Amino acid sequence: MTASAWRLCVIVDKEHLRGRAPEEAARAAIAGGADVIQLRDKVSAGAAFHRAAVAVGAVCRGAGIPFIVNDRVDIAIAADADGAHVGQSDLPAKAARKLLGPDRILGVSAGSSDDAARAGADGADYIGAGPVFEATATKPDAAPPIGLPGLAAICRSTRLPVLAIGGINAGNIRQVFETGVAGAAVISAALCADDIRAAVRDLKA
Repeated sequence: MTASAWRLCVIVDKEHLRGRAPEEAARAAIAGGADVIQLRDKVSAGAAFHRAAVAVGAVCRGAGIPFIVNDRVDIAIAADADGAHVGQSDLPAKAARKLLGPDRILGVSAGSSDDAARAGADGADYIGAGPVFEATATKPDAAPPIGLPGLAAICRSTRLPVLAIGGINAGNIRQVFETGVAGAAVISAALCADDIRAAVRDLKA
């Protein structure tokens, strides 16, 4: 499954698991209909991140779902993930592509059409565009929101699939898709629910 077919990405974030194991959250998200799982961990040491990546990767492979590692290209390679996603302040996309090789997936965050153009030139397979709405507790240091008009502008500026991220929930996800995105990525809308499977199912619907 290529990124253009991803409708809903669930980001399994270490800081928002509410006591659940990352592989448990991933399994529930997949059961609810997630098309791709991304693992994000801003706090753990490399060894712990790697263990989580191996565990989540096994769940994803068993379900036939793509598995992406956020930020850490080295962890993505070591855990045999399908790819990695890097932000504007992480390892440069061109360097990430060199490490990943031609066969793994590379996602790059973009807050503007210029960011998206650079990402495409540097070898990205898809764009993570945002934050669309106001920053939430999942990323308090996020850039100012680009809004739906900014999201639509990024979609028009690139031929790469665009996944919207930032404050997306069941109440606004329809508006997000009206901008022309290929899909949406969520964290709190899935992980902060008592029932991840049900929340993801509602978002997918």
